[in-house]
Amino acid sequence: MSDTSVKKVDSAYSPKGQQGQKYLASGKSVSMRLWENEQPGEPKEQATREYETVGYVITGRAELHLEGQVVSLEPGNSWVVPKGASHTYKILEPFTAVEATSPPAQVHGRDEN
Repeated sequence: MSDTSVKKVDSAYSPKGQQGQKYLASGKSVSMRLWENEQPGEPKEQATREYETVGYVITGRAELHLEGQVVSLEPGNSWVVPKGASHTYKILEPFTAVEATSPPAQVHGRDEN
């Protein structure tokens, strides 16, 4: 039997992670989260995660520092952070982006380690 579940998530009521991300729809293999109006400042702490991330910039500008490379992110840009890659983000202007992670970032504490 195929999975026929349907989910709808209203971001106004979405749970938030410790870093300010809003968790959106989540399936068994992939989940979405929203980084909303992130403010400029010092780069986030360097991290390696046990999931792959793809993202899309809605507003603002940031730099993705990924394995020694610097990638400029602006509205309309999308990006990939491979599983296990060392990376950080530096927000340059108030920044809003949507990311999808596989497997879901919030499961088993993957997002907070």
